[in-house]
Amino acid sequence: MTDIVQRGLYYEEFEIGARYLHRPGRTATEADNVLFTTLTMNTQALHLDAAFAATQEPFGQRLMNSMWTLSTMVGASVAQLTQGTLVAQLGLGDIAFPHPLFAGDTLYTESVITDKRLSSSRPGQGICSIAHTGRNQDDVVVARATRTVLVHRLTEDDGS
Repeated sequence: MTDIVQRGLYYEEFEIGARYLHRPGRTATEADNVLFTTLTMNTQALHLDAAFAATQEPFGQRLMNSMWTLSTMVGASVAQLTQGTLVAQLGLGDIAFPHPLFAGDTLYTESVITDKRLSSSRPGQGICSIAHTGRNQDDVVVARATRTVLVHRLTEDDGS
């Protein structure tokens, strides 16, 4: 019998331009929204108060907390990209939420590797840039973000 442990990618395995479709999707629930929002001390009524949100244009309903959307989108990528190979998340940028996500919507995430380079200060490690896109069940983009990660290398030679 062979044991296979799921892991993310080592630096050498990241391929610029590769697109990863992370499945399954994650259906957002009202409980997710209320729990995440209250755990993070976000008192925004658009996430917590259905009566208030119903009076607000243009959506007329509670919105999923955008930080839940961002966190879930990044989390969906972990098993395929960084599980066990990540040294550190170095940064997030270019974050946008062009369309809201609502309870009952399903978030599907894809990631594209946009850049990579060897770390100049940390032998045996490399820096990779990832563009994440979240879409709802209707293929509407609800979130975008770029993420920079420091990952282990398989080898410590100076190849890319």
